[in-house]
Amino acid sequence: MAASVREKQTAALKRMLNFNAPPLKNAAAEPVWKVLIYDRFGQDIISPLLGVKELRDMGITLHLLLHSDRDPIPDVPAIYFVMPTEENIDRICQDLRNQLYESYYLNFISAISRSKLEDIASAALAANAVTQVTKVYDQYLNFITLEDDMFILCHQNKELISYHAINRADILDTDMEAIMDTIVDSLFCFFVTLGAVPIIRCPRGNAAEMVAVKLDKKLRENLRDARNSLFTGDNMTAGQFSFQRPLFVLADRNLDLATPLHHTWTYQALIHDVLDFHLNRVMMEEGQGAEPSPAGARPKKKSRKTYDLTAADKFWQKHKGSPFPEVAESVQEELDTYRAQEDEVKRLKSIMGLEGEDEGAISMLSDNTAKLTSAVSSLPELLEKKRLIDLHTNVATAVLDHIKSRKLDVYFEYEEKLMSKSTLDKSLLDIISDPDAGTPEDKMRLFLIYYITAQQAPSEADLEQYKKALQDAGCDLSPLNYIKQWKAFTKMAAAPANYGNSGVKPMGLFSRVMNTGSQFVMEGVKNLVLKQHNLPVTRILDNLMEMKSHPETDDYRYFDPKMLRGSESSIPRNKNPFQEAIVFVVGGGNYIEYQNLVDYAKSKQGKKVLYGCSELFNAAQFIKQLAQLGQK
Repeated sequence: MAASVREKQTAALKRMLNFNAPPLKNAAAEPVWKVLIYDRFGQDIISPLLGVKELRDMGITLHLLLHSDRDPIPDVPAIYFVMPTEENIDRICQDLRNQLYESYYLNFISAISRSKLEDIASAALAANAVTQVTKVYDQYLNFITLEDDMFILCHQNKELISYHAINRADILDTDMEAIMDTIVDSLFCFFVTLGAVPIIRCPRGNAAEMVAVKLDKKLRENLRDARNSLFTGDNMTAGQFSFQRPLFVLADRNLDLATPLHHTWTYQALIHDVLDFHLNRVMMEEGQGAEPSPAGARPKKKSRKTYDLTAADKFWQKHKGSPFPEVAESVQEELDTYRAQEDEVKRLKSIMGLEGEDEGAISMLSDNTAKLTSAVSSLPELLEKKRLIDLHTNVATAVLDHIKSRKLDVYFEYEEKLMSKSTLDKSLLDIISDPDAGTPEDKMRLFLIYYITAQQAPSEADLEQYKKALQDAGCDLSPLNYIKQWKAFTKMAAAPANYGNSGVKPMGLFSRVMNTGSQFVMEGVKNLVLKQHNLPVTRILDNLMEMKSHPETDDYRYFDPKMLRGSESSIPRNKNPFQEAIVFVVGGGNYIEYQNLVDYAKSKQGKKVLYGCSELFNAAQFIKQLAQLGQK
């Protein structure tokens, strides 16, 4: 199996931190101590992949932001990892003039232009520091990997390439070109890191097509320039990829606007929807204590806690795609097993009268203590387990509070029915006008999904009635203005997306979780179980990956950057199904789609699917963008 993109990007970073030499195998050798200087972009790329401990193991004693006040450390090499922007280059030149470090290894996240390189060279000359600038590298790492099979383009300045930016009515051609160039630059970096030249497919007549054309050109130019091609020689070590090249499907957010607004029921997507979750880190306010503070006392400061949900967290890896009730049940089970283990250690210690003793005394006792020694040696492991259980208990409880206070289970079930065109058990108007159900935003999301997926648009009279109910509920109607325009525009272009027949079966009440001993009070929350169904993006991928003929994808354009002459064809050259594919959504993506693709890939033996998007937004952030677009 080819290495995942997370592994490849991590390997590239480790190599860079080792002065661009392959990291040493023998652990005995002391690493060279050095400082790492990054900008916000660099920080966002490194933080989901390498923690402080890993950085220290690589010899990084200090990591600082480029634009912070830094003291000179004259006898230490410095590794820079920054974007090649004007202000960054100026700051690097200033560092050279101030002779901050012993030597400088400059790594640019994305390729630096000739003119900027010359600026650095002349600054180095002027500062008499030419010998100290040891190396300058283009790293081609301008994208952020969040999972083994998921990446986004950027987190800083993401509003520059957002859905709103691409779909503004008043956008100038030059702005659009700039947005597309930014996206293509990152995608190019992604393929350089992956070490593969893809076959590109895209729909016609939207932003995705513009990206495809530019990316094809950029890959083609790089392959032509044999001396400097990034896709030959040592980057493409043999056996890294199967003989077959990956399929790269570019999709446009406009092909499915319902999914990003959808209320969801799986763990990771719920966290992203209701909590503050960025770059694999959840930010939560702790201790909203119920006890009122005495009059005149200062209100307690809410401490913000951050939790990292990482690849090393086995519980997270296993359950991030599970329906929420299952997660609550599993957290409870983990907690119970942990408590049993903890009691065991205490019990053994007390039997032997060793409560206060140190481990040395314990280990000297005879064999019947083998059990105890194993218990003691597994203490660090137990503590780590305890930390993860606490983490998920806190996060899951916070999510559950939202589900209960906003009746998210009701919304989820109702939207699934809307999207799969099944019969509805109560009227949309009832939910909108129910003051207890959800926030104004929840109501707006529900209504927009109804409006987007309806075969028959509601009559003007009905629409007025809905609008009034929404306004009474405190909703801002500007997103609806935009969706109306969008629908009128796409009606000419295509039939509404089909969401597959997703059914949601309510299962019996929670068995385990209803126990009195449980952490999670699930009363009144429906136990909904998902049936596998494909969302539009997954369906398009399936057609293209399996080479199925389907009216939806038959006129998708086909690009092969390795072909000498770019031929304008939509006829694929090879008829074999693809084994590996990357789906990229121009205009933003979400965890619901990601999860849907993961489930799809699981159902296909041996197939590998990666999901990427220009930015990751939750429904709240997406609705804001729609509102900006719809403001009159």
